[in-house]
Amino acid sequence: MNVSLSWLRQYIDTKDLSPETIGDILTSTGLEVEGMEEVETIPGGLRGLVVGEVKECGKHPGADRLSLTKVDVGGDELISIVCGAPNVAAGQKVVVATVGAELHPVEGDPFTIKKGKIRGEVSEGMICAEDEIGLGHSHDGIIVLPADATVGQLARDYYGVETDYVYEIGLTPNRSDATNHLGVAYDLAAALRVNHQHEGKVQPPSVDAFAIANTNLQIPVEVRNTKACPRYSGVTISNLTIKESPDWLKARLNAVGVRPINNVVDITNFVLHELGQPLHAFDLDEVKGKKIIVETLPAKTKFHSLDEVERELHEEDLMICDGEGSPMCIGGVFGGITSGVKDSTTAIFLESAHFDPEFIRRTSMRHNLRTDAAKVYEKGSDPNITVFALKRAVLLLEELAGGVVASEIIDIYPEVKAPARIKVRYQRVNELIGVDIPADKVHGILEAMGMAILENDDKAFTVEVPTNKSDVLREVDMIEEILRIYGFNNVPIPSKVTTSMAIAPSPSPSEIRNKIGDLLAAQGFNEMMALSLSESRYYQTEETLVPAEELVYINNTSNVHLDIMRPHMVYSGLEAILRNQNRQESDLRLFEFGRTYRKEDEGFEEINRLTLFMTGRRQAESWLADDQAMVSYYGLKAYVDSILTRLGVQGFQQEEVSEKGVIVYGTRYFRGPKELVRFGRLQGSLLKGMDIKGEVFYADFNWDHVFKALPKKRVQFTELNKYPSMRRDLAVVVDQAVKFSDIAAIAGKTAKKLLRETNLFDLYINEDQLGAGKKSYAVSFIFEDPSRTLKVKEIDKVMEKIITTCETKLGAQIRR
Repeated sequence: MNVSLSWLRQYIDTKDLSPETIGDILTSTGLEVEGMEEVETIPGGLRGLVVGEVKECGKHPGADRLSLTKVDVGGDELISIVCGAPNVAAGQKVVVATVGAELHPVEGDPFTIKKGKIRGEVSEGMICAEDEIGLGHSHDGIIVLPADATVGQLARDYYGVETDYVYEIGLTPNRSDATNHLGVAYDLAAALRVNHQHEGKVQPPSVDAFAIANTNLQIPVEVRNTKACPRYSGVTISNLTIKESPDWLKARLNAVGVRPINNVVDITNFVLHELGQPLHAFDLDEVKGKKIIVETLPAKTKFHSLDEVERELHEEDLMICDGEGSPMCIGGVFGGITSGVKDSTTAIFLESAHFDPEFIRRTSMRHNLRTDAAKVYEKGSDPNITVFALKRAVLLLEELAGGVVASEIIDIYPEVKAPARIKVRYQRVNELIGVDIPADKVHGILEAMGMAILENDDKAFTVEVPTNKSDVLREVDMIEEILRIYGFNNVPIPSKVTTSMAIAPSPSPSEIRNKIGDLLAAQGFNEMMALSLSESRYYQTEETLVPAEELVYINNTSNVHLDIMRPHMVYSGLEAILRNQNRQESDLRLFEFGRTYRKEDEGFEEINRLTLFMTGRRQAESWLADDQAMVSYYGLKAYVDSILTRLGVQGFQQEEVSEKGVIVYGTRYFRGPKELVRFGRLQGSLLKGMDIKGEVFYADFNWDHVFKALPKKRVQFTELNKYPSMRRDLAVVVDQAVKFSDIAAIAGKTAKKLLRETNLFDLYINEDQLGAGKKSYAVSFIFEDPSRTLKVKEIDKVMEKIITTCETKLGAQIRR
């Protein structure tokens, strides 16, 4: 955010303070000055330019279009200048650029005047035209000044060039009160009063002169969505003359990086940067039905915005419509192409409203319209300043555009927002700040900030917080306000720092995490780092992944659409996949270490997790490989198994899963009630809702459970078996309810120590061939004995027992 020092000094007298000192004070209050730039009302400040008088003027002997002049610039001698302007003549008062002056033309780069020869004649300067020194766009001839202009006077003094300093402030998202010059002035005044023995008095603009001339153009307003628009104010102004703004207004806007357009639009921008209240002017001739309707429109409604783009509206976009329901403006964000102020406009409806931050933020991001108004609204504008801002703008319109108030002020405010009341403990103030601040000092700080103390005793006080501080809601917020004005630099740094010995846990969580990260990176995965914040709208669908009562909501004033702590990791990965696919990257393997957050009956649940995401082709394009082969469930399973194998996690059970809203089919590994990992193919409806193309395979490790399942011994060795192993395959038809883990359990109990491995290598389902509700498992068994060579008959007997038990307990049919 840019703040002009000259503008700031309209409200508070700081002439005795240097720009650097003011910058330091602003930084000490939390308004960090990231840069300071000296600017002038005319680029370059007309340095090196003076008022001169042409004493002699004659033709150049070597060029018909050039003139030789002798010019008095207030020195001891006349200077020679070769001039090419057709209107130069003796006796004129002119603007002269002397040797060494740097000129800043309207178009092109700055250049320096040098002494030289033009067609053989010496030229010691330049007689200037408007466009050559940044005064205007005319290049018809040189500037001819009035006869009473003083020869030798500096051009910057003649034209009244002003020097200003512009601070670039890194405004934090919570500072809704400091989005404007008046808000910054109040902070500066409080700091001056508390810490610099300054009067610290702010003189806000007066609106006492506001008066209603007539009510000939009263426009009714209907607000149909009071949640998105808690307050809507407006007034009609007629008899306007659209023209260029005066120099002082253009200078104010240019200083903060706003391009002047015309007097009416410039006034709305001026009030925005002065008071922090966005305004919008509608051409009254374009308001059909002579009525204003504030509502949301059906999704995909077409709207032509001011930037000549046709946009499709979302059902949450708040629109300002005319009496026929046609959209004229995206409320609080961007105007329409037809309803704005034009050169022919003579009457306007001036809007001053308070919009809900969440609606504005989502709409602004959705349409990529990051306007100044949207940035103010999404931080939380002051609902109780809308009428004051209207009156301020009206008085300026009367002064600069000849406007006449032609209606009563409309003010729809069904639920008035009262100032917050916060109880603050003196002990808590001292504990958090780290300094024992006397009670009277605390009271002085609050008084300097314009906050009234409603109740007070020896232990605590209750303070009333102005409605422009939308982020000050808790005791800790109020203490932060006190600290800002008290001064961060006034908190002493301890002379010594104490610490205590800490024993690192074994095994080291970071070491284990890095080990698995290296493993996945070596197998072609890329690590992603998503936010721990998410959007609640993801969990408001019919197939919600998490119950609404488990969501952890937060007050996020900077990104209002990110309003919950993420309860699930799946959307983080899908957002990353969507972003990559939109940039033509479709073959993806991603992993993320992160946390999920949920609300419980007695507090909150915070779980460490590891997630894997796979989509696209199985391997890179190559003439040696089938580049059409896509990633699959079994490929994901191999990576899941390799992670657990690398960690030495064994002895877990597994079962098939189909998680509503997330996994179509998959598997989960668990130990008793503790789930280690759940993985499979994501639901198509989930991917469609995110506009993701192709299949996505997903694994979700409960990292806390995995970490607890690590073996106690760091390194374990097993002697390689020197005797051969034997393999047997078995195909069984079972009911859909039978799990592979049931077969594996039977085999384990039957074969006991001889069975080394049981593996499911095929699953087949076909109702026509197998029957309804049936499926076929193809299972392999690996047998071995570390002390001897197994015999075929011995293994045949074991297999017969496994088959018999499966037929008896599982109702299995053996496919032979």
